[in-house]
Order: sequence, then structure tokens, then C-alpha cells
Amino acid sequence: MLTTPAPFLDKVNFVAGQLFALLMAVWFRLYLHPSKTSPFIRHVVATLLGFYLALFCFGWYSLHFLVQSGLSYSVMIFAGLEHMHKYCFIVTLGYLILCQITRVYVFDYGMYSADFTGPMMVITQKITSLAFEIHDGKAIMKMSLRRMPSLLEYLSYNCNFMGILAGPTCSYNNYIAFIEGTGYQPRHQENANANGKENGKYKQSEPSPKNDVISKLCTCAISLAIYLSLCKLLPVEHSIDDDFVSSTPFYLQVIYLYLAMLALRPKYYFVWTLADAINNAAGFGFNGYNKDGSPRWDLISNLRILDIEFATSFKSFLDNWNIQTALWLKRVCYERCAINPTAATFLLSAMWHGVYPGYYLTFLTGIAMTMAARAVRHNIRPYFLVSDSYKCIYDVITWAWTQIAISYTVAPFVLLAVGPSLKFYRYVCSAEYCVDIDSILL
Repeated sequence: MLTTPAPFLDKVNFVAGQLFALLMAVWFRLYLHPSKTSPFIRHVVATLLGFYLALFCFGWYSLHFLVQSGLSYSVMIFAGLEHMHKYCFIVTLGYLILCQITRVYVFDYGMYSADFTGPMMVITQKITSLAFEIHDGKAIMKMSLRRMPSLLEYLSYNCNFMGILAGPTCSYNNYIAFIEGTGYQPRHQENANANGKENGKYKQSEPSPKNDVISKLCTCAISLAIYLSLCKLLPVEHSIDDDFVSSTPFYLQVIYLYLAMLALRPKYYFVWTLADAINNAAGFGFNGYNKDGSPRWDLISNLRILDIEFATSFKSFLDNWNIQTALWLKRVCYERCAINPTAATFLLSAMWHGVYPGYYLTFLTGIAMTMAARAVRHNIRPYFLVSDSYKCIYDVITWAWTQIAISYTVAPFVLLAVGPSLKFYRYVCSAEYCVDIDSILL
């Protein structure tokens, strides 16, 4: 009897769930518009649909979402304002790590079947962001809050159908403004006054997300087609195959590694762009207007594909990859850590991603790569700014170096285990750990 592999079935369920969420987003915007119903109804419907999607994709594992949210909400209520954000951070991240350990080492190591911890990662971001926003409410800060959200508002923010499966995370203030129908007003007024066209084409009560949603869905289709076409042809695991390494020149191994990573990225382009399109279809994500008057729907966008593929620095690549997670790391760690914030941020990112050893090897390598890239940019780049031709040469060289460095750094993230990762380091590099050593020396 033929059976469908569980990991494949999970992927099908995920895509089906997101397509259902897309349809519900359009319905939500048209029939539960803020002008037609109350914020209470919008919160209730968004939350119930989110729980339905969670049950559809993860079964009773989705109860962990409620447990994690409930524990953190209790901490917010009973802990003092001064230390509430710290306790909430520890409880939320600790519960996530506990679930990750259970899923990996108790259930199926290396398999993504029933990966209920994926949504928990986004919920962790939302809960901790909210806790820090509440704590910062006593100061004058852009994302600060002045009151504790109700339980319904809290659950709606964490588990709404638009972001329950793939995020992205967002500010609580922005989410509440979307629910109440005021998300576009401040940006509309600011842009209108700045451009002096308050009575012109910018004076529209609510811009339509239709064009952006269609554009993003086209990007999703192209990304999915590329990924399905290339993922089996260029597996990363082939780069540590004994026969491949022994019979292939080193420069061709490097090219293969780059192509293998290039073939892997469209999977993330598909997931994050579809999630962005779902939020936009519901009316969430408006971020003002472009200079030509067209609306921008990138408030919670998670990536900029062209800036990723043509990045000329390690920092530029990271700044355009998983943008909302990078902003979360910056707000809760980098801006608040007094001792070596770069290393602390990479360590937190590794802990948040999971318990596979490859994650830690990737982010430890990322620290050395980031510091090396800073040193090169600070000390060498000025010599290439004397003319356009020199700068063009510099951009080409740094683009190639960035793509190789990213591919080298991320390989253990894909391989997951210690054995394959160390084998990769030994085979791909001309000398063991030579890239890491070069980065440290730089």
C-alpha cells in the first residue's frame, strides 16, 4: 500500500493552510472591515481562524501555543513592571527551547514532521516584543505601550490566522491599529503633508493592496517553481560526498556550494512572501506611499530578494534576510546588551532557531564573518572609492566574497548534525577551518 511520507504531508498541509488563510484574508477585509464591525468581532474571528489553522496543520501539538501564551501572560500580570520583560523573556524562550528539545531528541531527529515549534518561534518573538514594549511604556519610545492588553487582544496578536503558520512578527501597536482600522491614517497624513498633495491623489481613505498581493503571489509561484526544479538537483549534502570531493577541483566545489545554497533560498522566498501577501490581503502592512504616489505594503515584509542576491557585504545580506527577526533581535538584545552585543545577538538567534548543533556552528561562524566583514569594509573600501571603475571592481569582488561567505556559514545550518558539519569544514575548505581562521585574522 502506498503512503504519503509525513514530512511531505506536513508541507502540503502548510501550503493548503496558507492558501485558506489567503482566502480568509480577502473575506476578512471585505466583510469584517473596521467600518462594518467592531474590533471585538475582528479579534474573535482572527483568533478562532488562527486556532483552526493550527489544529489543521499541527493537531493537538498546537496546544503548546496556548500554554506558551498563557504562561507568558501570567508573568506579565503578576510580575512587577521593572522586571516583567526579563521574566517573560526567560519563560517564553525557555518553553520554546524545551519544546524544541522534545521534538528533536524525543520524536524524530532531523525530521521536520509535525514541526509545531515553527509557529512557536514567531509567537516567542511577539510575546517578548510585547513585554519589552510594555516595559518601555514608561519611557518615550516609538514602540512603547501604555497599558496591558486584554486576554483577547493578546491571543489575537499572537495567534491570528494571518500569521499563525509563518508570521511574520510585528509590533503590537501596528497590529491593534490594523484591527481598529487606523493603521493607514498616520502614514497617510505624514506623506500627504510632506508631498503637499493632501487634496490630490494621496487623499484616499484606504489604499488597495490588490496590486501588491498579486505581485507577491507571482513571486511565490516563481520561487516555488525554481525551488521544486532545483532542490533535488543541487542538494547541499552532495558537497560532502566522498566521490564528489575527491574528483572535483576546489573552485568547482565552491561554485557548487553557492549554487546549492542559491537553489535552497527560494523555499524561504515562497514562505515569507506568501505570508506577507496574506497579511496584505487582509489590509495589514500599509507603510505609506512611494514618491510616485503608489502605496507601499512592506510594513512587515520579511525579505528583499534582489538586495539579498546582489548583496556586497555580509551585513547587507543579513539586513535583507528575515527582516522582522533581525529587528526583533535588535530591539530585545543588540540595543540592550552592554557586553559584546554582536556575539550575544548571534547566540540568541541560535537558541531561538533550535537545538541542532549545526545552528550553533553557523552562528558562531557568523560572529567571525561579521567582524571580518566590518574590518575589511572599514580599512579597505576607502581605497576603492577614488573612481567609479574602482568601486565597480570592489563591488564585484565583495559580492563574490559575500556569496561564498554566506554559503560557507549557512551550510551547517542545513546539515544540522555535528558529523556532517565537521565533514563539510574538512572537505570544502582547502585547509580545515581555513575560512574561520582567515576571518579571525582579518
